Amino acid sequence: MTRGTLALVVLLGIAACGAPADSQILEPTSTTDAPVPVAPALADVEVDVLVAEQADPDRLAPRPPVRVDRPGRGSLTAPEWLGQRPLPLRPDGFGEIRPTPFELIDRRFAPTTYLGRGGSSFESTSGPVPADVLARSSWQEACPVSEAELAYLTVSYIGFDGNPYIGEVIVNATVADDVIGIFRVMFETGFPLEEVRVIAAYELDAVPTGDGNVTTAFVCRPVTGGVSWSQHAYGLAIDINPFHNPYLKGELVLPELATVYTDRMLGLPGMIVEGDPVVEAFDAIGWGWGGRWTTLTDPQHFSANGR
Repeated sequence: MTRGTLALVVLLGIAACGAPADSQILEPTSTTDAPVPVAPALADVEVDVLVAEQADPDRLAPRPPVRVDRPGRGSLTAPEWLGQRPLPLRPDGFGEIRPTPFELIDRRFAPTTYLGRGGSSFESTSGPVPADVLARSSWQEACPVSEAELAYLTVSYIGFDGNPYIGEVIVNATVADDVIGIFRVMFETGFPLEEVRVIAAYELDAVPTGDGNVTTAFVCRPVTGGVSWSQHAYGLAIDINPFHNPYLKGELVLPELATVYTDRMLGLPGMIVEGDPVVEAFDAIGWGWGGRWTTLTDPQHFSANGR
């Protein structure tokens, strides 16, 4: 952790110390029914110090030297540039690793894309993957599972705004009930999720922006940095809040802007840590957790075979 990031984390600690729609296609849904709370404003001099000490602060998140409010850092509203700023590529094909922009520290953005609003009780459905959902997923004939081996789930989840939503995941049909049980635990314990949806094929080839945060399961792709099929390609793995729980191997951080979250002692909402209800729920069904790996760590990642 850089000196600037450490300073940010310390100040954070001080400051902090429905049924699914008929259509299965996700559509952006407004969340502006009520005023959006923002993090309390810091004094101008404090903002100036934080900005000055953050390495390369203006390359991805330009900020005026004086401001009284700011999207992000505890706000429910994401900055307008989220997902819109491609990163320069490294020789290995990943994006350039950058310090976490000020707006993405203590990330708590309310969901903006979901199937529908949920109710006060957990809801779920399970069945074959509808043709239109399969068409907008990453599945293709070359994938290591057939469409008949997959199941389409709709599940309740709690957003970072505390409201219930309905999301979707594709999983291997053999683990459908177990995955529904995991989402039930997260819902009933109030563990917040930013976005729960199916990943499209075009997203796999998009230039990285380093700020994605989609909770998802089936993705027809190889393992990170390899050529063999990932457990995601079998529908036997799930990634949860990737930005809050980034992959870390040496100097490689994925998502590339999530460097502040490599400090697993922050204790911020959306993070998964040893002994919490999410880890215990996966332990109960016999799944392995990437947060316990040794050659690299991947706390977002859970899989049926531990890989």
